Amino acid sequence: MNLDPQIAGIIEALDSGFPPVHTMTGAQVRAAIRSRFVAPESPEEVGEVIDASVHGPAGDIAVRIYRPASAAGPVPTLVYAHGGGFVFCDLDSHDGLCRALTNLIPAVVVSVAYRLAPEHPWPAAAEDVFAVTHWAARNADALGGDARRIIVGGDSAGGHVAASVALMARDRGAPALAAQLLLYPMISPNFDTESYLAYGEGFYNPRTALQWYWDQYVPSPADRGHTYAAPLNADLRGLAPAVVVTAGHDPLRDEGIAYCDALDRAGVPTTHLSYDGGIHGFMTMPMLDLAQQARKEVSGHVAALFVGTARG
Repeated sequence: MNLDPQIAGIIEALDSGFPPVHTMTGAQVRAAIRSRFVAPESPEEVGEVIDASVHGPAGDIAVRIYRPASAAGPVPTLVYAHGGGFVFCDLDSHDGLCRALTNLIPAVVVSVAYRLAPEHPWPAAAEDVFAVTHWAARNADALGGDARRIIVGGDSAGGHVAASVALMARDRGAPALAAQLLLYPMISPNFDTESYLAYGEGFYNPRTALQWYWDQYVPSPADRGHTYAAPLNADLRGLAPAVVVTAGHDPLRDEGIAYCDALDRAGVPTTHLSYDGGIHGFMTMPMLDLAQQARKEVSGHVAALFVGTARG
């Protein structure tokens, strides 16, 4: 497979500019990533954006609520966990992606500023997003959503959190989820897959960084056997239908594919969208044609799960 031409033109700059996170503290990494962030001059217009807070297991959790620019009646509600290796990124870093998803699905999107590692290790992030998912289900009408169409989603580390929350919701009996959206998720701490060996250096998301992320969020090897820490180890029967994205030049590609296969074996309706020319994180790079294509296609597949189910 070939690297997307636009990505090929910038991959060296992307890779060389990625900070050596494995040599830094969590606070240093967050400062470095935040310093690189440039907000767009003209963000995509949506119907409404509201910053709020939700009571969580360790205090209030900041959320950002997006409503679509146009929608006829109640729409699905997507509770979204941002990527960032469990350590960095925030509501601002994923503002552009959340704006696109709210308009394209369309859906109410509730973006969650969950607690970050290493100060707050596993399962803090998942418990925060689980709490917000409960809140979103209880308040669906007020949000302009539909309690029958609650989605949990995320990218990268956020995809791990979303997969964990889907398991938690099933195991704890609520809230009832209608779907899960996993964008190139971190699913299993196995660093010896074929894709890790092929793309663990030189493709923007290095193996050393990924290992460090796991060390920050799930530092105990014993905990890594828990199904909420490594969803690939879980009994996946009875989970909500899944839309899963993988990128061909991503060290996480193979674990994403393995998770799709495991979901299929468990009888979970699963849509796997593979972008062979992509790299990890490409959907948060709006200058890429591939990112725009993927955003539309992914949103279309999520919307298709609800055809004929809208509340009248």
